[in-house]
Amino acid sequence: MPAVKSLDDLKRIREEALQKRQLKVQPGNVQIIVGMGTPGIAAGARDTMKAILEFIEKENLSDIIVRQTGNIGLDSWEPIVQVIVGENPKVTYGKVTPDVARQIMREHVMGGKVVQKYAIEA
Repeated sequence: MPAVKSLDDLKRIREEALQKRQLKVQPGNVQIIVGMGTPGIAAGARDTMKAILEFIEKENLSDIIVRQTGNIGLDSWEPIVQVIVGENPKVTYGKVTPDVARQIMREHVMGGKVVQKYAIEA
């Protein structure tokens, strides 16, 4: 991290960080899809969806599309969340509790790093 010698340096560093963040979260650039079929709901998908929406609100994120879909077909992995960031391939996560959802939001959506521990191999 560059040395901060003045208030102007601090403002410049802040602006650079905000610009980098904007590049990661461009309008409509991030899609989050939560499987809300009967198996997903039975496994806790409503709480997972709620955690995702609360995280977006708390972090004041914008331009993220959150959708729900029916049964994704991987019942033993429910609740399932799929994340698409820009042109990158879709990542499907399984057994996504509210805590795991917050981790995915923090590390994948905001940080750009796939959370391998919960990713389902295609």
